[in-house]
This record gives sequence, structure tokens and C-alpha cells, in this order.
Amino acid sequence: MTDKIKVGISSCLLGLKVRYDGGHKYDPFLVRTLGEFVDYVPVCPEVEAGFPVPREAFRLIGSADAPRLVTQKTGSDVTERMKQWAEERLNELETEGLCGFIFKSKSPSSGMERVKVYNDRGVAEKTGTGIFARAFMHRFPQIPVEEDGRLQDIVLRENFIVRIFAYRRWKEWMVGEPSVSRLVEFHSRHKLLLMAHSPELARALGKRVAGARETTPARLREDYLRQFLAALTFKATAKKNTNVLMHMMGYFKKQLSADEKQELLQAIENYRLGYVPLVVPLILIRHYVRKFDQKYLKEQYYLEPHPLELKLSNPA
Repeated sequence: MTDKIKVGISSCLLGLKVRYDGGHKYDPFLVRTLGEFVDYVPVCPEVEAGFPVPREAFRLIGSADAPRLVTQKTGSDVTERMKQWAEERLNELETEGLCGFIFKSKSPSSGMERVKVYNDRGVAEKTGTGIFARAFMHRFPQIPVEEDGRLQDIVLRENFIVRIFAYRRWKEWMVGEPSVSRLVEFHSRHKLLLMAHSPELARALGKRVAGARETTPARLREDYLRQFLAALTFKATAKKNTNVLMHMMGYFKKQLSADEKQELLQAIENYRLGYVPLVVPLILIRHYVRKFDQKYLKEQYYLEPHPLELKLSNPA
């Protein structure tokens, strides 16, 4: 995968001065670090829908399931204008080949979750979703999404990045009319990654692939992708990672010397206890995979689900 991954993003996170007050919400990690591997497609619903900068701030009112978008001071209802623009913009985004979208948190147009919704008494509850964000997620339920606030959490950050790279691989792997054997290979190379996120769904997907000929190819791909992405939304915890590391060790434990085995076991235990980051046992595992030419493990995306330069398995 030499081309950058295409990811949609709220324009203000790139430093564009499009917010209601004429400001921006520049995010250094998204621009400087992740931006080395991502080709961003900026979207600002409010500006693109024709509202000026600066402008009167918006807010959501009514019910969380079907809120109205209104101006904060004058109470002008702009919901239909925003929805009409969103429908047209989503048609354009459908042709972009997006593998993810990063929304601006708390925004009445772009917030992914916990956006303030005001009731008829003027009391706000954090139960809403921005008008555009809701439309995007309804139109493209398979595309991984996150928002900038949640991405400050290193675990959620890695989870999102794992998903966009996995979705990119799926799109490239499944181009054209792939055979069942092609799907089997895709699943096989992602098996340990799936185990680290959801052992239960990993087993379910294995059964799905094993019974591939019991359904149509199109239905199989649709069902598999849905469960595949659902599995990756679960956090890869220390407990689940430890199980995967021990599973991998089993592939060459008979080839390791007593000292090598003890060193690897200690590295895994230190990771489990939180003394060292995941990258420490992974480095040893990668070394032994190369040393013993373990072909199955060599092909596992678990060992490198995203570029090492992002240092997600080795947080500072």
C-alpha cells in the first residue's frame, strides 16, 4: 500500500479558520503525524452549506433522535438547509474512496456523540449527534469514524488507526470479484489481530469463512465485512494481547533455547503487568519469526497493523 489512505476530516482540525468565531481547532497529531500516511478530505458542513465566517453559533434542540439545528441567539431553523447540503456532499464523498472520517467533537453539525441537545425548557443534555455526522454514519455504516476528543485517548487512537488500515486492506484485497480462497487468505492473515480485539467474533468469523459456500459471494462479503469491522471496534486489552503473544510463542517454543524462552516469557509478563509497552515483546516475537522463518506468523498483520512510525504500540 504505497498510496496514502483517504480519510475525511472536519476542516477546522487541519487549522482552517472556518469555525463560527473565525478560529480553528488545529490538531498537531492528526496533521503532522498521522498526516504523513493519510490524504485528508476536509469537510466543514456549516461553511460548505453557505454560512459565513464568522457567524452566529448553532445548537441542537428537541429530541436526541431527530433534533433541529437552529441559530443560538435568533432561533432561526436551518435544519433542512443543512440536510439538503449533506445529501449532496455525501454523494460526492461516495466517490472519494474514504477509509475513515474524523469528526469535530461537540459540534452540532459534526459531533459524533454526546453533543448537547436543548429541550423546550432550555436545558441541555449530552445525548445528541451532529446533523452531518448522523447523515454520514447512516449513509456509510461500514466506514470507521472517530472524533478528535476521543482520539486524545491513546487506546482509542490506536483502535481507530487499526480500523482505517484494515478497511483499506479490505478494499484492496476484495477488489473485483474475489474468490472464496481470497477471502480465506484475508481472514487468515488477520486472525491474530481479530483475536486481540474480540476472540468471540474472531471465532464467529472463522466459522463464517469455513461455511463460505453455503451463501452467495455478495452476501458472504457483506456479512464478513460487517462482523470484521465490528470485531475491531473492541479495544485490544493487555489480557487479550497477552493471550495472542503466548499463542504466537507456541509456534516456535520448541526451537527456543531455555534462555530465549525465559526472556520472551518475562517480556510478555512485564507487558501484562504494565511495566513495559506492547512493542517490547513484539520486538522479540518479530526477531524469532525472522530467525526461524515462521511463514504463518510472517503474514500476520498483528505484527504490524499500522506504520511503526506512528509509535502506537510504544507510547511516550
